Amino acid sequence: MRGNNDFDSGTRKTVLLTIICSVFVIYVIQLFRLQVLSSNYSTMADSNALYKQTLFPSRGQMHDRNNKLLVYNQPAYDVMIVMRETAQFDTLAFCRAVNVDITQFRKRLSDIKNKNLNPGYSPYTAQVLLPQLGNKEYGILQESIYKFPGFYIQKRTVREYAYPNAGHVFGYIAEADKRNIDSDKDKYYTQGDYIGKTGIEKFYEPYLRGQKGIEILLRDAHGRIKGSYESGQFDSPSTSGKDLTLSIDMDLQIYGEELMQNKLGTIIMIEPKTGEILCMVSSPSYDPASLVGRQFGAAYRALASDPYTPLINRALNGAYPPGSTFKTAQALTFLQEGIIKPETTFSCSYGFPLGDGKPGCHGHYSPLSLVPAIGTSCNAYFTWGLMNMLNSKKYNSIQESMDKWRDLMVAQGFGYPLGVDMPDEKRGTIPNSAFYDKWYDKRWNFYTIKSNAIGQGEVLLSPLQICNLATTIANRGYFYTPHVVKKIQDNPLDTLYTHPRYTNIAREHYETVVEGMRQAVAGGTCYGANIPDIEVCGKTGTAQNKNEDHSIFMGFAPKDDPKVAVMVFVENGGFGAYYAVPMGRLMIEKYLKREIPERDKWIEWNMKNAKILRNVVQKN
Repeated sequence: MRGNNDFDSGTRKTVLLTIICSVFVIYVIQLFRLQVLSSNYSTMADSNALYKQTLFPSRGQMHDRNNKLLVYNQPAYDVMIVMRETAQFDTLAFCRAVNVDITQFRKRLSDIKNKNLNPGYSPYTAQVLLPQLGNKEYGILQESIYKFPGFYIQKRTVREYAYPNAGHVFGYIAEADKRNIDSDKDKYYTQGDYIGKTGIEKFYEPYLRGQKGIEILLRDAHGRIKGSYESGQFDSPSTSGKDLTLSIDMDLQIYGEELMQNKLGTIIMIEPKTGEILCMVSSPSYDPASLVGRQFGAAYRALASDPYTPLINRALNGAYPPGSTFKTAQALTFLQEGIIKPETTFSCSYGFPLGDGKPGCHGHYSPLSLVPAIGTSCNAYFTWGLMNMLNSKKYNSIQESMDKWRDLMVAQGFGYPLGVDMPDEKRGTIPNSAFYDKWYDKRWNFYTIKSNAIGQGEVLLSPLQICNLATTIANRGYFYTPHVVKKIQDNPLDTLYTHPRYTNIAREHYETVVEGMRQAVAGGTCYGANIPDIEVCGKTGTAQNKNEDHSIFMGFAPKDDPKVAVMVFVENGGFGAYYAVPMGRLMIEKYLKREIPERDKWIEWNMKNAKILRNVVQKN
């Protein structure tokens, strides 16, 4: 019995010891979890004595190609709130100080605490309550900030613009939304940060934004800032964003916007030898300064509801039939494939003589060869050319010839985004055989798609692609990917913008097309662009539309040493010669001569004062 008692006593001791040890281990683990793994208690402790203030960097500035300052920064102030530190305060007095409606103030407080809208919310960390106070509101609040416990003022910068122009080029910045924060790979953005949303601001955001810093401040028991913590040894300074030098010539940009006022459309100019975009006008536009600061919301809503869609960058985001400008690309394709030679002639009798007589054509002598066909913009000539290519016996089928046609068009820069350093570039449409096989259940032929011959039908290009076509012809067979940034501070440009891209179409074919474009200006459809002391080469386009036709001109100058390529697209402007050609002439003179000669002042007056705005159905 004694042995049993000893055994029972030993068992009880072991069990008791095990329970004590288990409780101790659980207690230690819980302490470790709360104090080491969990940041809650650490945050609570730190927040009582320390205030971590983010130091926002200045965004990089922008200059034009002539070193004119375009975009810079001005100081602004965010009102921050730490919810755990707030106490009873005079809400009305606060709202009056910062000039905000009390209803808006309460909604903002509610939004901050809504974790669906603000996933990074914590009552122990500073949240942006009111962004971007101006100097007046900041001065008033600064005097009375001690009355509002838990409220702080944080300095940052806002964008300032030297000119009310080029809104589409610069783009705008706005508060980072949940999608921006969630998709951010380097976890840079938190609630209340700002990010580039469009234009250069978006494309070059990683360079422009800089690097945030932090300043740790010591507080007393009442939450008042007493100075730097440990003399600032744990602080880290912010690093400013990189400055950008744009390829844009601001004088040219302003002039182009003046010509396009009261019109829908775009003007683009490119330096052929570099691919640098000299101007990119999209009309209607907007003053970039309107989308800055606390007025952003109201201004954005007004622009978004405008029936003329001023927020759309038509230069990149539009896709239009290129009309007769596309005949130059057709000529190059037919020549490269041996379908025609420069001396090949075709007949024209006010249109393509086979089938239904369409497409129609204006009066000129017939038959004619390639150079005068470009000069007179003969529809029939290029329809003959497309028919001969699609039906050529050098290909095994119409599908094969169609795909070869498509491949040569893609090589010239169509059908896919060019890769411009701006967001949301449209690709346009260059159809292939699979496209038509699906559409017509493989029952199609040349007559089904003959409108493609003159840049109608299913062919769609962006205005930038049309301008790039002029650039490629000016260079006789190559182009640099168009870009709006010429230099990034302390960083090289992407090699995409510094290496030429070749079409692999023979230079001799380009020389033939250049002669045709010169003839078009010297005495053909582009005669309005014939500048006495500058050899301009050009091509008109009239793109059919359900309302008035679109007016198009593309060209370059001088002929044998091209310094500029230009594209003008005026929606509903009628024939290319009506508006696009004279505006192209003025843009070339403005760039090459820096001023408009007296003999052309009347053209300038007419173009600046012309109003071509169609009635647009108001959005619901």
